[in-house]
Amino acid sequence: MMKSIIILISKFIYWIGKLVGKGSSLPGQIALKLDKNILKKIKLPDNIIVVTGSNGKTSTVEMIYKVLTNAGFSVGCNLEGSNQTEGVTTMILNNSSLSGVVDKDVLVIESDERYLRHTLKFFKPKYLVVTNLYRDQMTRNGHPEVIYDIINEAITADIHLILNTDDPLSSLYGYKRDKVTYFGMNENGLSKHENNSRYDDGKYCPNCMGLLKYDYYHFNHIGSYKCEKCGHSRKNPNYAVTDINLKTGEIVINNKYKIEMTLRSIYNAYNILATFAVARLFGVDENKIVDTLNDYVAKNDRIQTFDINGHNGTLLTSKHENSISYNQSLSYIVNQDKDCTVVIIIDAVSRKYFTSETSWIWDIDFELLKANCVKKIILAGKYVNDLAVRFEYSGIDLNKVTMKADLDEMMKETKENSIGDVYVVTCFSDRMKFLDRR
Repeated sequence: MMKSIIILISKFIYWIGKLVGKGSSLPGQIALKLDKNILKKIKLPDNIIVVTGSNGKTSTVEMIYKVLTNAGFSVGCNLEGSNQTEGVTTMILNNSSLSGVVDKDVLVIESDERYLRHTLKFFKPKYLVVTNLYRDQMTRNGHPEVIYDIINEAITADIHLILNTDDPLSSLYGYKRDKVTYFGMNENGLSKHENNSRYDDGKYCPNCMGLLKYDYYHFNHIGSYKCEKCGHSRKNPNYAVTDINLKTGEIVINNKYKIEMTLRSIYNAYNILATFAVARLFGVDENKIVDTLNDYVAKNDRIQTFDINGHNGTLLTSKHENSISYNQSLSYIVNQDKDCTVVIIIDAVSRKYFTSETSWIWDIDFELLKANCVKKIILAGKYVNDLAVRFEYSGIDLNKVTMKADLDEMMKETKENSIGDVYVVTCFSDRMKFLDRR
């Protein structure tokens, strides 16, 4: 009886939250206060997919949901992105009957890396996708190897792992395991034989701390590696991008299946690969996967287009305190190869924690903005001076750079003096500060 009441309360609070535009973690938070073991009392489907990692979780979950739904599966999913234990609880109870049965074929769950070990105390997934492990919110997470250990606490022998083989850290979960599917990208025209990024966590083997030797890099520490001391190395992927063209946005998987990316970035190619791998494990026909992904448009609002005083504008939302995410946005801009103005706003560092720690901006490859197509750069927000110091060391022509700490002044400058297309690079907390001023 109590179980049914808690489910009903959770559903009601969720409904009220949707009406007033509030987040989806509160219903789960209240449910867990009423019964900390409520999830253990819910009958879940056998097929549970959990997606975790530093980058790409939300996009990958969205695509898996879309592909499996189009293939005829009934799917429950935390598409709102509330990925800590409370948000996962909300999603599960919202998809449950009052008797405590989730009548879905599959649950697809995005999980925060730090909270995975807590969430999986209540249930075990059949599949666990680890997209990658990068430096991310260092004041919260510490080093990626700390996160590796936290995730590792939740992994049991019966879980089928789906891993990025090009990442030496996340691929280590598959070391001496049988139930593993790997995805990765083969050497291609975008691959490099030196890591010229400011970020390089791939020098040492995460298994034995020996030196890693790379045959090639795709970006940062992602590529083909081998430790000559312990043998930890890139495994041949089950699903691989065998060709990629960022100009056309086309990738080819396993030399056969062509997919057009709406977001033309090497990072998005990995999200598609992870999705492809999961869908094949569920027996979805390859061509059906291709058709679905070709029609897929991201719903997470991380890319928004707009018009500003006659200029085409694109807002690229990057993850807080995450240099790889910012690099994704900068690479996207440069790959368009059109005359443009780039606006970079850092007015808040974190949306959850009070911190003014900005050392992470030194890991961002702002040097990408040396490209000839970048005609003007506007630095803005509370931390504009931190950005300015970083740009002093970038080698970028500072005559292109304008500083506007005040966001109203930033908007005036953007409207009146932009050259070409306008790209705004910022984080979740700051994106509306731009959009509301248009």
